Amino acid sequence: MKFKNQTVVSEFILVGLTDDPERQLLIFSLFLAMYLVTLLGNLLIILAVTSDSHLHTPMYFFLSSLSFTDICISTTTIPKMLVNMQMQDRSITYTGCFTQITCALTLGGVESCLLGVMAYDRYVAICQPLRYRLILTPYFCVLLVVLSLLLSTVYGLLHSLMALQLSFCTNVEIPHFFCELAQVIKLACSENYVNTLLIYSAGNIFFGVPIVGIIFSYTKIAFSILRMSPVGERYKAFSTWGSHLSIVFLFYGTGFGVYLSSAVTESSTENAVASVMYIVIPQMMNPFIYRLRNKEMKTALRLLITGKPFILLCHCL
Repeated sequence: MKFKNQTVVSEFILVGLTDDPERQLLIFSLFLAMYLVTLLGNLLIILAVTSDSHLHTPMYFFLSSLSFTDICISTTTIPKMLVNMQMQDRSITYTGCFTQITCALTLGGVESCLLGVMAYDRYVAICQPLRYRLILTPYFCVLLVVLSLLLSTVYGLLHSLMALQLSFCTNVEIPHFFCELAQVIKLACSENYVNTLLIYSAGNIFFGVPIVGIIFSYTKIAFSILRMSPVGERYKAFSTWGSHLSIVFLFYGTGFGVYLSSAVTESSTENAVASVMYIVIPQMMNPFIYRLRNKEMKTALRLLITGKPFILLCHCL
């Protein structure tokens, strides 16, 4: 059966989180603040890593890559929402919506892969410290990041291209603050069974593999740390491991909570609010987690903000 209005749809409507003008002002201010904090926090992490030679290690290379990904994820969704609220125009073009879907899926995949890579980095550093430099060479680190990007791009394009085959009729209101794939598919007036099946099957595989790798790495790391005799060595290992563990729980925990809530409740508003927990909060909290739990990062950020290395260089000259 062919739908005559398949090409008629030129835009979608992003319903957002609320229609109440007073609440919209509060939400606008809140999201603007969270976006600026996300940009500033992650940008400081990137600058600290690039400016401090002591942080030119695989762990901090992956951390700066994660920070850059966090900036991109937030930029994909939040600015469009803020512009729509400010202009009192909730529309998003058909092309813009599917571009947002592709970017969100790709960047979410990159973040998941990077968390798996960072778990492997900690596993090698703690369980095989003598071989750390031999295994995680600069070339291999760059290769892991590029491979994460390529696999995630394929994952994002797979879902987007499949969704482009769907036909959309008169209902073009997306009960969300950005174009989430699952919500867009629900609007289709053509058969979307394959797309729904693809979301769960490909998603379980793509995100399940890093989770299995993380669980394996953490199990090995936990046993290795417990076997350490010096308390100082054990504390240092727990410090770097704990920072990454917190980020993993924040990312996967909020994501799992969103899908669990969507299965329990049919309220689109509650699902949209829950989505904030995995598309906004983890990206904002990641810099604070590493800033508060990592001594080396604290030192690097302090030197970056105060400019002491530059002052010392001027005195030497």
